[in-house]
Amino acid sequence: MSSSENNVQRGRTRRLVEMAMLAAISIVLVMLIRIPLIPAAPFLEYDMADVPVLLAAFLISPGAGLLVLFVVSVIQAFLLGGNGIIGLIMHFFASGALVLVASGVYKALKPRKGALIIGLIAGSLMMTLLMIPLNFIFTPKVMMDVPIGEAARIFFDGLSGGIDASAYSEMAVGAYQAVKGLLLPGLIPFNLIKAGLNSAIFFVLFKSLRFFLDKRAA
Repeated sequence: MSSSENNVQRGRTRRLVEMAMLAAISIVLVMLIRIPLIPAAPFLEYDMADVPVLLAAFLISPGAGLLVLFVVSVIQAFLLGGNGIIGLIMHFFASGALVLVASGVYKALKPRKGALIIGLIAGSLMMTLLMIPLNFIFTPKVMMDVPIGEAARIFFDGLSGGIDASAYSEMAVGAYQAVKGLLLPGLIPFNLIKAGLNSAIFFVLFKSLRFFLDKRAA
């Protein structure tokens, strides 16, 4: 094997080790830090799991960030009481939106001043917006065993101007109204705060790590 091939292999191995370490840190953070933020919805708990995921996306690649996120989402969903496959889907798509939008906007605007902040704000907003349909479609299944298809139909009917309650089960209508009632006092502010806090923590760590890495490479 040539020296260039050795360097490539070492680089791949190093990236895999870094991704594994960031995934492990993310899981530990999920286990140690779970803080209710919104009095109207105390079951919504803040965690810092997305901070190492963002570090993987920005320090390695967006694909690496998504891979770390997937591993963490699976472990959280099935081993740490994260609502199984539904929790996996909601966590992966919501945090994936944060990762992809933040890193994509940052890459598009770089080296413009403030590119990282703009990217993180855009990613946080996208995550918050995406959680609205995800909560309408999947939360009724978790909370009241409403079929996902029925929850999706009633959500899209609501978007088009109102729902015909007689066309759905009483549980589906009740779940829809419950999620709708929690949007402004609970779900939207929670996701904004969660994404904003994790973005702010990531921002500080990323700037510090970039400064350290740049000095080491000089």
